[in-house]
Amino acid sequence: MAALCRDCCIPFRSGSDCPRCGSTRVIEHGELFDLSIAHVDCDAFYASVEKRDRPELADRPVIVGHPGGRGVVTTACYVARRFGPRSAMPMFKALELCPQAVVIPPDMAKYRTVSQEIRALFAMVTPLVEPLSLDEAYLDLSAGVRLVDRSPAVLLARLQRAIERRVGITVSAGLSYNKFLAKMASDREKPRGFSVIGRAEAVGLLAPMPVGALFGVGAATAQRMRDAGIDTVGQLQTMAEAELVARFGKFGRALFLMARGEDGRRVIPDRPAKSVSNETTFARDISDPARLTAALSALAEKVAGRLARGKLSGRTVVLKLKTADFQVLTRNHKLAAPTARAEQLLRVAGALLEREADGRAFRLIGIGVGDLCDAAEADPPDLFEE
Repeated sequence: MAALCRDCCIPFRSGSDCPRCGSTRVIEHGELFDLSIAHVDCDAFYASVEKRDRPELADRPVIVGHPGGRGVVTTACYVARRFGPRSAMPMFKALELCPQAVVIPPDMAKYRTVSQEIRALFAMVTPLVEPLSLDEAYLDLSAGVRLVDRSPAVLLARLQRAIERRVGITVSAGLSYNKFLAKMASDREKPRGFSVIGRAEAVGLLAPMPVGALFGVGAATAQRMRDAGIDTVGQLQTMAEAELVARFGKFGRALFLMARGEDGRRVIPDRPAKSVSNETTFARDISDPARLTAALSALAEKVAGRLARGKLSGRTVVLKLKTADFQVLTRNHKLAAPTARAEQLLRVAGALLEREADGRAFRLIGIGVGDLCDAAEADPPDLFEE
């Protein structure tokens, strides 16, 4: 069976130890050198960067977030996760679970710089890199695309090693024949993992998984499936495509294919933004409509500034609210013409807010713009305006 040493990055025939360096960090798989779509995910990215810069915290539980506030956990390192804290958990809850944690405010400028360093390494290997966020990306390492004449598995192992040595943090990697399975693979052995999902085992691997494991199946769709008696991917595998389309519309075809390990999405580099938004979490819950509107006004100015810098406008205005009991509300309104003006954003979002500000207290408010387009299309003149 094909094997690869993850430390010295040489391929060899099957064996538990590397014949060159003796490392036991060896990956074996029958399709190891036949797969070319990769997903790379930084391990607890923000916390790992902070630990890199403060070595004395290496063995300490570290949480990145705003200490003493009412925000949420941005990232919890793997030491902290042993005690229960997770990303997006309210900070007070995380500290109840792990009171000994070191809490560090996020430094987004630093994280963006580190992300750019990692992407520069990706670019040395392939031009087809599709970032999903600062800390993860898909890579197409197919023949005719990759820039280095080595197998995708070897290139991926070298990238992992280079990031660890040059950037100072670790990443986990997944290798498969499509994006859906590559991302699933990268989640299997974290941190510092390298996992492979080939064609031969894909259907069997997926069968016992819950339907929520499929790409695009959110909580609402998963519940709808469970209500229909569909709990596992294996049950979807027994259903005809026509039946799934009848039940779930166009998404039914995607379900039919994904349940069988198929995903036709290509790796698309630098996909344009789909929305621009800004939000704030209050130090104390706010129910006063005037104060909520004032906060919304400041956020509208920030969003308008970002639209201007990106030479963008948008057709849909989105209001986001989070209640005192952490219920998230989103309301949106589609405009007759795109806008990039703060006063227009505030007018529309303010009207949406007026319907929700019924005395309830909110801990978070946000405003966003979707259906983005070029700034030149924004705010056409009113024919009846002087």
